[in-house]
Amino acid sequence: MFSKKILWGNLAALFLLTGTSAVALAEMPVHSKPNSQFYHIQQPLSLKVGVAIAGLALIGLELWWFLLYAAEE
Repeated sequence: MFSKKILWGNLAALFLLTGTSAVALAEMPVHSKPNSQFYHIQQPLSLKVGVAIAGLALIGLELWWFLLYAAEE
């Protein structure tokens, strides 16, 4: 089913991708104090509900597209 060449290629890609992110994290400066303050912004409940419904609708659309629509063809 899988060839050794594909397996080694995938493992090499995984190693390279995770290795570069570790280097990027190691080079990030460490600050003892934060440079900026984050403020809590009160959002209206209708906005929170709207964003949640839109997110669920997009997830449902994606599931429909890949699982149901593709199976019809």
